Amino acid sequence: MTDELKLLDYWASPYAVRVKIALKEKGITDYEIQQEDLLNAKSQLLFEINPVYKMIPVLIHNGKPVCESLLIVEYIDEIWKENSPGLLPVDPYQRARARFWTDYFDKTFITFISKLWSQRDEIQQDEKNDFINFLKLFEEELGDKPYFGGNNFGYLDVALIPNYSWFYSYETCTKLSIVSDCPQLIAWAKRCMERDSVKSSMPNELKIYEYVHDLKERFGTI
Repeated sequence: MTDELKLLDYWASPYAVRVKIALKEKGITDYEIQQEDLLNAKSQLLFEINPVYKMIPVLIHNGKPVCESLLIVEYIDEIWKENSPGLLPVDPYQRARARFWTDYFDKTFITFISKLWSQRDEIQQDEKNDFINFLKLFEEELGDKPYFGGNNFGYLDVALIPNYSWFYSYETCTKLSIVSDCPQLIAWAKRCMERDSVKSSMPNELKIYEYVHDLKERFGTI
């Protein structure tokens, strides 16, 4: 039986990018993408298959929807477990640790980034410092490893790298230099960007910056 796959996507969403990277890492390239218009008119299909959150990404596998990006990544890793590489660590402790850092990143990163378009006032230096200190925690977790998964690109790498497209916007809007403050993290990001699964899935950082500007106009914070 041929797997039927459809991804409900939004071009600027780092959460949807996770799914596309995970699929490509597993060698899955034959699937349909439906772009959603999250800012104006979501599709009826999205309301039907994700009635709780009504958000993307949603992966429809043989007619069955799987929602929430991290759950989708784990689902992909399990369903196509015979397709190397495995994304989640095999060791239970390392697996729990990867999930912890991903959960912390998701709960914290958006609180910094969303202020780029939702806050009229200039972001203050204390908060800029907090953002850099937040990133430095991940530098410490990375250590001298090439990837968060060690020698192998894995679950935490898949979860974090899509957000790299937003770094340029944060730097430009705040006059920070992430590359100066977090050189190891930037080196990791550039290493990830050399992978076909990543570079073919990531939105252009300049387009993201234009998108942030459009959001500021929509929110009336320009």
